[in-house]
Amino acid sequence: METSTLELEPVKCEPVKSPAPAFHSYRLLVADDDVPLSQFLRRGLQSEHNGVDVVNDGETALHALSQTRYSLLILDLNLPKRDGMSVLQEIRPKAPMLPIMVLTARSRLEDKIMALDAGADDCMVKPFSFQELLARTRALLRRNVGGGSRTTVQVGDLTLNRSELRAERAGKKLDLTAKEFMLLEYLMLNSPQPVTREMIMENVWKGSYDGSTNLIDVYVKYVRDKVDKDFQSKLVQTIRGVGYVLREK
Repeated sequence: METSTLELEPVKCEPVKSPAPAFHSYRLLVADDDVPLSQFLRRGLQSEHNGVDVVNDGETALHALSQTRYSLLILDLNLPKRDGMSVLQEIRPKAPMLPIMVLTARSRLEDKIMALDAGADDCMVKPFSFQELLARTRALLRRNVGGGSRTTVQVGDLTLNRSELRAERAGKKLDLTAKEFMLLEYLMLNSPQPVTREMIMENVWKGSYDGSTNLIDVYVKYVRDKVDKDFQSKLVQTIRGVGYVLREK
C-alpha cells in the first residue's frame, strides 16, 4: 500500500450550505481506508439526506456493491486487500451506469487519466474541498438521472434497456462492451439530434476531447458495426463537420 500524503486540515469542514433540495435521498457507498476522512464524508453526505455506507478495503467494497444497488460510489485508489483501481476495473463492466467518483493522493496527470480510462466518472486529488466534492457529487447524480425515468430507449427497431443493460435490434441481441453500451445509450438519448466528438468525450469518457486521437471514431465504428451489420437501414450516421447521429433515415 502506497504512503498517502493526505492531510486532513485542507479539507474544509465548514457547515454544509447546499441549495435545497441538493439530493433526493440516494444510497451512497464510500470506500476509503482513511477512517477519519471516511467518517467525515459519511456525516457530510448524510446531512444531505442520503443513506451512506462506509467500507475501508477493496474486498469489502466489492461485496457491498454485489449486495446493494447504490446511486454513487466514492472510491479511494489507495485501498488495502484490493486496491481502488482493481475495484474500479471489476465493477465498471458489471455496473456501467453507476457514477463513480475517484479520490486519490496521486497528483500525476497520468494517474488521473488511468482512473478515468478505467471507468471513473470524476477524479479528485487529496487534499480537497468538501464543498467541491459535494458539488461534483450532485453533478454526477443529476447526470445519472438526466436520462429521466426512461428505462427503455427506442429508435426505430433498436431498443436499449438501461436497467437490464441489454440492447437489441429487431429482436436480435447486440453483444456490446460496457463502453460501447454507454456510447450507444448517449447516441440514443440524444436522437435525432447529432452530437459532436467533444460532447461524446465529455459525457461518455468524462474527459476533454483531444483532436489528435481517433478514439471516438474507433468506438463509433465498433458500435456501428454491431448495430447496423446485416440491416439495410443504417441508424448510426456520420454528419460531416459535426459529429455523429443515431436516427432513422
